[in-house]
Amino acid sequence: MKVEDSPLGGGGATRPDSLLALRGHRTNMVGVPAEVLSTTAFNASPRILRIHGTRGTHGELFEALDEVPTAEAAADVFQGYMAQTFGLNPDFSGAEGSDGKRRFRASYLRLLKGWMFDSNATEGAVLKGWAESRFGLLPTWHKEPIRRFASDAWRTYGEEKTSTRFHNNHIDLQLDLLYEYCQWWIRRGWPDAPMPARAQAIRLYRGVNGVDEHHVIERPDKRTAVLRLNNLSSFSIERDIAGQFGDYILETQVPIVKIVFFRDILPRYPFRGEGEYLVVGGDYRVSVSLF
Repeated sequence: MKVEDSPLGGGGATRPDSLLALRGHRTNMVGVPAEVLSTTAFNASPRILRIHGTRGTHGELFEALDEVPTAEAAADVFQGYMAQTFGLNPDFSGAEGSDGKRRFRASYLRLLKGWMFDSNATEGAVLKGWAESRFGLLPTWHKEPIRRFASDAWRTYGEEKTSTRFHNNHIDLQLDLLYEYCQWWIRRGWPDAPMPARAQAIRLYRGVNGVDEHHVIERPDKRTAVLRLNNLSSFSIERDIAGQFGDYILETQVPIVKIVFFRDILPRYPFRGEGEYLVVGGDYRVSVSLF
């Protein structure tokens, strides 16, 4: 959706230290190797993904969620649990100490807000770093294409993803819970939800200025392509909204298990981009059309 999220430009031979030579790390925390998770075959026949230990460690949260009658009540239960567990305030700004002074504590809400404002900011790097560690997928873009490990682009990403300002207060665990809550919310099956509870995928859109701004894996014809997307990417559920970000529209089926966040799961928060979905990347088969 955002041009700044665009992965690598296509073509060219790969060097031994090239990120294009790899799909991801050998290990991750979801039990499906990155070599499988990143493929179009996985997207066509997805498996359930669980971040190791998250639901078991926080079983009381999901037991409480199972008892709520409405999506709004579920959001309140989740927000309350996160506030109590991680000492968060609902205004994105951190927490207040016993002396009444404001303390900055890294918050998943602050990261989401930062991503939606500018996914190339430090908040975006932290989120991409979380996706890398949990799903094993390597980033392909942060401020610029990341083509090699031994590059300025990789070093910049590495420095920002471990920023002490945002990388405290168990931020990775917060994001683990956000992902698992998102998956629970979808499977719960609410009236007026954007997808059925048993759906395997949802049709989403992304606006781009040209297909070649992505790394093209395959181009069977002018209307179809297989693209390698960044390890965390933005899509829209509305075609018209996606069209605001480029002359071409990429349309694809995104597996439900690759959805990390969308606004419906936290309806009381004024996030920008109402139709925006935060999606785990990899190789996607897309249809290409002019807006």
